[in-house]
Amino acid sequence: MTLTKRDKAIIADLQRFRVMSRDDIAEIHFRDLKRPKESANNVLLRLVRDGHIQRSTAFVPYVYFCADSNIKKNSQKIPHYLEIVKVYREIISIGSVEQFIVEPKYRKGLAEPDAFFIYQRTPFFLECQRTFYTEKMIEEKLSRYIALYESGLIAEEPWQPAGKVIFPYILILSDTRYALNRQYPFRVFQAPSFLGFLRSLKQPQQSQSSYSDIKVAGARLKLRDQ
Repeated sequence: MTLTKRDKAIIADLQRFRVMSRDDIAEIHFRDLKRPKESANNVLLRLVRDGHIQRSTAFVPYVYFCADSNIKKNSQKIPHYLEIVKVYREIISIGSVEQFIVEPKYRKGLAEPDAFFIYQRTPFFLECQRTFYTEKMIEEKLSRYIALYESGLIAEEPWQPAGKVIFPYILILSDTRYALNRQYPFRVFQAPSFLGFLRSLKQPQQSQSSYSDIKVAGARLKLRDQ
């Protein structure tokens, strides 16, 4: 059977995100249908049967991989990848995202973001920290972002606006709030979710915080250093 446009989009997303649950796929690719999960089940069963994708029944709901994936079906990285998809779902439920690249690669020793994305013409590096990290571990992670900043590689990115170099904001999504005691040449934000991050932009200004303007969701809002 010839692959449909939706089939190809699902396979492309599995290649991008590494792994997705049935519910992820239903929400992203079948949300306009009357029974998204049932429709997703039927399509995914056909794609598995025809060898276009792989499936693991070790999770509920089942999770899916692209056909050439080498991720073990019980890999401990699967929950982390699913968290990245969860953030993507949250973002697109609020507005459109121009790019969403999972685990962009730079030189060895530099930052290894969970994702890079552009929302409302604003670039972000995403860090999903759903497991426990010490503040020292977070500082070490951010030190790699300093190394990336100083490398100048970001200036070469095709999304950079003409005549100006922008370094993406670092967005740490975690249930834990970390004390960041050093100054960084870029802005770092912390929130429990992307929606929580957007809500924090609307909070009243506090005297000890510094702000800069950024255009988000079509309005000029204040981003606060965390």
